[in-house]
Amino acid sequence: MQSRLYRAPSGESRREAGCQVCHGNRLVCIQNPSLCPVYQRAKGLVEIERAVNKTVFNGPSPPGVFLGSADYPFLRAGPPVPILPSIDGIGDAAILDDPSRWLDTSIDDLVTYRFSLVRGKTRVKVADARNPDRTLSLVQELALARTPTETELHLTKKPQARIYILPRSAPHGPSGSIEKMMLTENTHVPRPVEKVTSDRDIGTQEGIFSLYERGVSQQQITRVFSVGQLGVFKNRRLVPTEWSITAVDDILGKSILDRVRDFPQLGDFRVYGAEALGNNVQVLLLPTAWMYEALEGWLTASTPQVYSDHEFHIGRRDYPSNIAGAYHAVKLPILEFLEREHRQAGAIAFLEVDRDWVPLGVWRFRELARRALSGQPIVSSSLEASLSEVGQRLSIPLRSWIVSSKLVNHYKRQLPLDQFTMSRKGA
Repeated sequence: MQSRLYRAPSGESRREAGCQVCHGNRLVCIQNPSLCPVYQRAKGLVEIERAVNKTVFNGPSPPGVFLGSADYPFLRAGPPVPILPSIDGIGDAAILDDPSRWLDTSIDDLVTYRFSLVRGKTRVKVADARNPDRTLSLVQELALARTPTETELHLTKKPQARIYILPRSAPHGPSGSIEKMMLTENTHVPRPVEKVTSDRDIGTQEGIFSLYERGVSQQQITRVFSVGQLGVFKNRRLVPTEWSITAVDDILGKSILDRVRDFPQLGDFRVYGAEALGNNVQVLLLPTAWMYEALEGWLTASTPQVYSDHEFHIGRRDYPSNIAGAYHAVKLPILEFLEREHRQAGAIAFLEVDRDWVPLGVWRFRELARRALSGQPIVSSSLEASLSEVGQRLSIPLRSWIVSSKLVNHYKRQLPLDQFTMSRKGA
């Protein structure tokens, strides 16, 4: 895997933080947590200081793992474990680390989920995937599990009550270095996961797509990939969680796109949309060969700006530096939809972030796009009518989106040429 394609650039970190206090500079809030509005929101919902006043934590890991990339090629790997023995209103610990179930919860609930977990950390090297020590071996075992697993975590000292805002994954609360870790019950590993991870000759991309086709959740595929349990054995590496999220989106998207390109084109214009958690996703499908653009507008800025990345029929080979991880996160659901419909189309995704938003990771765009495309579309016969429909659903003026869009202008330029070609054929 080429890390340059998936590493989060500094601009992505700053924009995704969306905070008028730190502007994405994590050191500001790490050095003085009282400044962080998200931390203050969490503090009002979870008794963080009281809960972390110890070094031993017991409870069901969702399951989940996180591998931080700050010191790459050294990583900080470990599982999340509930801070308290029970969390009010939460009957299933799996929801604490499962974005596919979060769209219908409130932002306060999500903040509670994330800050109800303490994350253990142990320092590892990327190549340790093939020869793990006992702690990393347990982390790998936990990552393969389908259901929550009772875990006992001993930290070297009491964890600090801090917030960790990340560009692509959900935020993290308190964390600490692992002294000792134990799984106090057997893990339940799905048969497809067991089969693919034990195959030392299957390639990484083939392994990822095999798990996907066998119904393994994308969240679990990402975990398994991140802890270095996929691919030809001699090449297996640990992958930072942030990178693995985008890598899995991209790998699955490319595999599906190979099929979609062979389908007939859509016959009309369609607009799909969904809103939740301070985010608005509108997807415009065009009756063309495959091409794709993601436009992202932020109402959190004093002067809202619209960012853009795009690709034409051949696809994209470099990193979408303007939209970053959200680009691939939305592209995948669109391709999933087109494959189900046995059609190809052009697609423009309008991603709008409002002022009530807090940083939760790119999963929100992926799940919102999936929800949008599962609903009924507004169908029209012209680009202008479809854009008008999109404009009515967004807060940033439509002109700002159109000016930033490469595909809208590309389509308008191509239309007269197509009409000229058709008229020549008719003659």
